[in-house]
Amino acid sequence: MHEQSPYSQKRYWTLSILLASMPLCFAVPYKAKVLLIAALWVSGLVLLAMRQDLRRVYRGAGIVMLVCVLNILYSALNILSHRSGWAAFDLEGQELLFLGMAAVFALPLRWNLVWLGFSLTACLLGGTSVMQHYVTGIERPYGLNNGEWGAIEFAMFLLVLALLAIVQLLRKQTSWPEKAVHALGAGLAVYGALLSQSRGPLLAFLAVFVVLMLIHGKRVGQWRRTVTVISLLLAGVTLVATFVQPQILERFVQGHTEASSYDHAHETVGSVGERLELWRTAKQAFVEHPVAGVGSGRFGQYVREQVKSHHSDDAIVQYEHAHNEYLEAAATGGLPGLIVILLVLYVPLVYFLFNVLAAREDTAAAAMCGFAASGIYALCALTDNVFYRAMPHSLYFLLITGLAVLVARQRNAAAQS
Repeated sequence: MHEQSPYSQKRYWTLSILLASMPLCFAVPYKAKVLLIAALWVSGLVLLAMRQDLRRVYRGAGIVMLVCVLNILYSALNILSHRSGWAAFDLEGQELLFLGMAAVFALPLRWNLVWLGFSLTACLLGGTSVMQHYVTGIERPYGLNNGEWGAIEFAMFLLVLALLAIVQLLRKQTSWPEKAVHALGAGLAVYGALLSQSRGPLLAFLAVFVVLMLIHGKRVGQWRRTVTVISLLLAGVTLVATFVQPQILERFVQGHTEASSYDHAHETVGSVGERLELWRTAKQAFVEHPVAGVGSGRFGQYVREQVKSHHSDDAIVQYEHAHNEYLEAAATGGLPGLIVILLVLYVPLVYFLFNVLAAREDTAAAAMCGFAASGIYALCALTDNVFYRAMPHSLYFLLITGLAVLVARQRNAAAQS
């Protein structure tokens, strides 16, 4: 890598601050954030153009980059073949930004500053959730950049930030003042997500958290402490759900009742019943159009046609998405669309999983962060559309592309040492 001159150090500080601000940029509605995002993207492109060593590191994460490029190309082809209109390409087109930004992760940034920025964002957004719930009376907080239907995505966003903070808490290199910030960020983010009463993200978080703790236990050989931490978190969540926010348990019981009583031949009742009807309709779209699907952005139109012809229940007529990323991809893109979404969600997950037990702590920590993000999204995709809003879409592609490059950089450094 290049020598770290005073100029380089100043530039690395600037890029570290820009990168640390990205999750907050994704979560706020202010248009000025575009300038910060553009600055990081241009920096990444310049680095790729000017530095051969960074291009070599970038190629080390090529499998993850290739999947993102495939997703962009397939979306464009799907839109062209169905003439769906380029508005449906908006989010996939934004993935080009993150492919460029990822080069910045190959630099020797002030990573403690970056992770502190992420945890401070978790503090702010978790605090926002608390304020919305207890001060403004919003039953299910949805953050700063969402509508009332955005509670699920907001909860998922918070829980990803919580897991990133937890990974930093586990590191030996993290100082005690930094650990205090990460602990506060994780706590506020988890509590804010609990206030949203979003069942899918909470279950996904608990599953990924347990796996991360088991991985950490295997790395350090401290199984007793690992089991203690898992038990404490599960007990804490249970106590909050039982005594502070009993609505959470009520929603789980309600969901079980709605699922067990669902019958397509009768009137659909409740959010779970509506999901099951949407899933049935999405599967029907896939059966009818297994090769090309109904077209990107056209699932809502297909639903309305099915309701009009009395093949689907009136209760789902207002929905534009299937509330399941896999079924949505199958319905709108056929078998190729389903394959692409599986690659987008699981290739990064496997890439990071292969590196979570690396001998170097920094490599393992970066891989655990990547695994946390891809794991939560892969699980949440079973019960919701995780990519149809810009906020969660941006966080996912920033993390999987950037952390893939960071892991490749650290593996390079380990091989050279």
